[in-house]
Amino acid sequence: MYVPAFSMKQRVTLMANKYELITTNPDGSDGPLLAFAQQKRMAFKEQVTFYTDDTKTQPVFSFKARKTIDLGSGYDVFDAGGQSIGWFKKEFGKSLLRSSWQLSAPGLDADGTERNPTIAVLRRVWEFVPFVGEIPLPFIFHFDFTDRSGGQPVLSVERKVSIRDRYRITVQDQRLDFRVAAAMTVALDALQSR
Repeated sequence: MYVPAFSMKQRVTLMANKYELITTNPDGSDGPLLAFAQQKRMAFKEQVTFYTDDTKTQPVFSFKARKTIDLGSGYDVFDAGGQSIGWFKKEFGKSLLRSSWQLSAPGLDADGTERNPTIAVLRRVWEFVPFVGEIPLPFIFHFDFTDRSGGQPVLSVERKVSIRDRYRITVQDQRLDFRVAAAMTVALDALQSR
């Protein structure tokens, strides 16, 4: 299930973050909806389910934390039938100054980091300044994932400046299933400050 480019828009509500994953047409415009996801805030064991649309009647894939409140344990991505199709994990030691992630899918292992180390440091300072850290972050940030064995580009996630979070995602490696790329993208938004 390869999708070379898509975008993600976030809708923030009081009790949940909602995400729309939309195809990107060859001319750069938005195409049809690929999936809709909702993340409950303050959950002890993170789980996000992706549906065909915002009615949430037909689940199509999900990701779930391996352990409760263990930030280094990782997250598994499942298809609609509950079969594992990949996983990802934040590398907390490497992420002290510049966020780093591991991403894995059948036949593919990749490492991802924030593209700009200066923005990474500014984001961390911003989060710890009293009262200022509560203001939505004005910085854009980008993540690039590369194949661990050959260093080839696998996935790029670019946050665009807008009132609500919006991302443009490019999947350079055809081995990366859209569902794993989409789960990683939602995680970058939902879990990044953890």
